[in-house]
Amino acid sequence: MKKDKLILLMLLLLSFRTATAQEEEFPSMYEIGSFFITVLPEMQQKGSKDILIGATDDMLKKYIPDGIYPTAINAFMVETPENTILIDAGLGMKLFTHLQTCEKKAEDIDIILLTHMHGDHIGGLLQEGKKSFPRATLYVSQAEYNYWMSDENMSAQPENRQQSFRHVREVMTAYKDNLHLFVPGETGDTGEELLPGVRTIAAYGHTPGHTAYLFDSDGEQLLVWGDLTHAMDIQTPYPQVAVTYDVDPVQAIESRQKVLKFVSENKIRIAGMHIEYPGIGNIHGESSKGYVFSLICTCEGTFR
Repeated sequence: MKKDKLILLMLLLLSFRTATAQEEEFPSMYEIGSFFITVLPEMQQKGSKDILIGATDDMLKKYIPDGIYPTAINAFMVETPENTILIDAGLGMKLFTHLQTCEKKAEDIDIILLTHMHGDHIGGLLQEGKKSFPRATLYVSQAEYNYWMSDENMSAQPENRQQSFRHVREVMTAYKDNLHLFVPGETGDTGEELLPGVRTIAAYGHTPGHTAYLFDSDGEQLLVWGDLTHAMDIQTPYPQVAVTYDVDPVQAIESRQKVLKFVSENKIRIAGMHIEYPGIGNIHGESSKGYVFSLICTCEGTFR
């Protein structure tokens, strides 16, 4: 049944890709043990060195000599025996089209895990002021919730950034009856599961409650690390490079160094919201020499 489902979806996605020959971003499904993970890509972009903090001329010359690097906006869907889980919701521009391609309705999503609450991660959660996913329970870390719901934090921002706080509050109001707050674990912690096969890792810094989600099934693991990186080309070999979007660049660097070490040593595949299509790959290396990232191959539609 599992293989039949994978084959059927890949045939559907092949026909979708053929029909949209100029569209490079299409959902792709992979297996993690008995789990299915689907990449829901919204946008492929080019990032600029202008947002980088701490990148030297030598670093830039070696890894992004033209001053730009590939980036993206992704969400992910994970189907487990118990739940259909959405991880972040992008800007909402292509999310529902991609779900339809995967033969999913908004009502099929029963869990939404948020890495953090920037607009390009919560944009799909509301439609005309109402929640887009009527059955879903929304999971967000307590620290993230506290930051965005603080009037003091909001008033400390310039007016153009206060709109982000208002947007978050609209989302929280819409999902208040199905909202679950939690405290994520530490890197490498094998403690209590948030959900069956799902653990959490605090990756604070990009935002005060930024969280990564570790999926574990039948001995296979995948860490969806949200915005731990924005510029893979330079932040993988040089984790000490931050970005202007980080609320706390020093803490973001510390989180990135810890998580890179963890996934490299434990051979855990990773997925990121700003990693170029298909947004999933492997980390190799060590802290003293820097890390290397390699995208998975999309040709087979599976990790195997």
